[in-house]
Amino acid sequence: MALSLLLICVSAQAQQQHPDSLDVFYKHLQLNEIVVTGLAGETRIKEMPSPVSVIRPVDLAARSAGNIISAIATEPGISEITTGGGISKPVIRGMGYNRVVVVSDGVRQEGQQWGDEHGIEIDGAGVHSVEILKGPASLMYGSDALAGVLIFHPDPVRAPGEIGGRISTEYQTNSGLLAYSLATDGNMGGWIWGGRFSDKYAHAYRNSLNSSVANSGYRERSASVMAGRNGSWGSSRIRFSYFHLTPGMIEGEGDNFGYSIALPFQQVRHYKLVSDNTLNLGPGHLKLILGWQHNRRQEFEESDKAPGLDFRLNTLNYDIRYQSAFDGGWKTAFGLGGMAQKSDNLGEEYLIPSYGLVDAGLFATATKVIGLWTLSGGLRVDMRWLHSLPVEGRFEDFSRRFPGISASLGAVRPLGEHFMLRANVARGFRAPNLAELGSNGEHEGTFRYEVGDKDLKPEYSLQGDIGLDFTSKYVSLQAALFLSRVDNYIFSARRGDVTDEGLPVYVFKSGLAHLGGGEIGIDVHPVHQLHLSSAFSCVYAMEKGGDCLPMIPAPRLFSEIKWEITHDGRLFNNSFISMNLDWNMAQNRFYAAGGTETATPSYLLLGASAGTDVVIRGKTRFSLYLIGSNLTDKAYMPHLSRLKYMGIANMGRNVTLKLTVPL
Repeated sequence: MALSLLLICVSAQAQQQHPDSLDVFYKHLQLNEIVVTGLAGETRIKEMPSPVSVIRPVDLAARSAGNIISAIATEPGISEITTGGGISKPVIRGMGYNRVVVVSDGVRQEGQQWGDEHGIEIDGAGVHSVEILKGPASLMYGSDALAGVLIFHPDPVRAPGEIGGRISTEYQTNSGLLAYSLATDGNMGGWIWGGRFSDKYAHAYRNSLNSSVANSGYRERSASVMAGRNGSWGSSRIRFSYFHLTPGMIEGEGDNFGYSIALPFQQVRHYKLVSDNTLNLGPGHLKLILGWQHNRRQEFEESDKAPGLDFRLNTLNYDIRYQSAFDGGWKTAFGLGGMAQKSDNLGEEYLIPSYGLVDAGLFATATKVIGLWTLSGGLRVDMRWLHSLPVEGRFEDFSRRFPGISASLGAVRPLGEHFMLRANVARGFRAPNLAELGSNGEHEGTFRYEVGDKDLKPEYSLQGDIGLDFTSKYVSLQAALFLSRVDNYIFSARRGDVTDEGLPVYVFKSGLAHLGGGEIGIDVHPVHQLHLSSAFSCVYAMEKGGDCLPMIPAPRLFSEIKWEITHDGRLFNNSFISMNLDWNMAQNRFYAAGGTETATPSYLLLGASAGTDVVIRGKTRFSLYLIGSNLTDKAYMPHLSRLKYMGIANMGRNVTLKLTVPL
């Protein structure tokens, strides 16, 4: 943190992009020219050999969801593990939990993501845009990026000399969700700052099968502040954020249907402090990121004073890397990154032991343009040390060391004027988490008893990706296929017996797994304002021996027709109206052993939305969106819903009204 303060004090002014200008930039820039956090640092999408998606600010604003993961879950290849309307965990190409790295404020989010019953501790109102990197091709993050990486970007810094803010509010008819967010930021004399406060309340949601789902309401509150300095030498900033989620724990019964939260419920608090520094050195720049995170997750079952489960996790993140571009088409990056963790079990009940963890990774990547070919590759070497603390009669004292090597090699080449070919081969690595190694207790939030295996080995994947893009004046198409082999693939399965309290026993096991599938998306725009789009994605996953793997999403087809009514209008600007169909096909490929999973029937959801900016005297005064979801009030249970096995359907018909006012 000292380096960050020093750089702030000695710097001069630097030019940054205005948020409003950036929105226009996103709208009119060709997708291939967008810069993303790629294999070797900042890379244009057209140079990425593996699949990458970018969700623009204008697209996020026009979506309705209870949390940021649900807001992006309609993207091809992206799914969510849900618990009611407020809790979602990301899944990329059939793999979730510790196989997906979530990056926010420049550091990987560490919030005990092994747990089923809580989501990602990120304020959706503070997310400006999202990058989705699919597959183990990114070497910047080490263990756990086996399935891919989600990168949530905050609001960009304002142009020099500007101070402003935003007020946004939202209401949803089904759960009565009331949300608002206040933000302010500025850039004066090279000094930059920003702040945001968000609040959200939701009562029990409804559907046509269960009526109101008792205790499915939640409260969410978050705040963040940022200060820094920009100059010709580079930039430096410090960001602090606080996130607090209080969700009810759904048990399939009860009479709590208001905004109050009844027992049992959770308290999830997440604090994060990040120092992000960039120094321009020679042909490139040196980047140093230091982060501290404190996560506290409590489950209150019998009393709202004494938690049953109580986990406290402290994490120190560090990342130092040098990125440069040289003559001759070379671009390189190398560095060191890792984290140190200390987890304490403070509750009256036990599920996982307290533990300490340290890991470090060295990586180097390179990109080279040779004629029409763009070649890229890299290598990363990781080492993770883990020590589990004993509890007499419950947890053993054991230590494990997990070495890992990740590598990637890919190529991109245009084929004529309209086609782009992409190919990539990557090796990924994931060390087992402490829940998989050392669980031994009742997991109240999942209604089961979990047993770990301290002898589990790390997962190693070998994945091949091939993709073809087509772009013309009236049609754009992206197709991607992947095939992956994962050694020591870890999952939990029902053992077949129950405890004295009647809870089913689940054990963690591993084996050789094969996953394959892909995504294909097409956008046809016969006239400038009309867009007809469809995206299909599917994953097939098998364990050696012929059993299907658990928690694999069903094939999905999402189609939309969108009419962009006005652009650059005098009163109404960026106006649109759209309708969509979300077809989740039947999932008949499930892990049946021990009754772990059952088949899931197909369902079709209808949605519609409309939005516009209102311009007065040449300035956007406010933006208004009306979004309808599940308009036919279909009772459905996704295959990845944790409430499916309690006979509880997802949210019924919902209409959302969103208003944003720039200041």
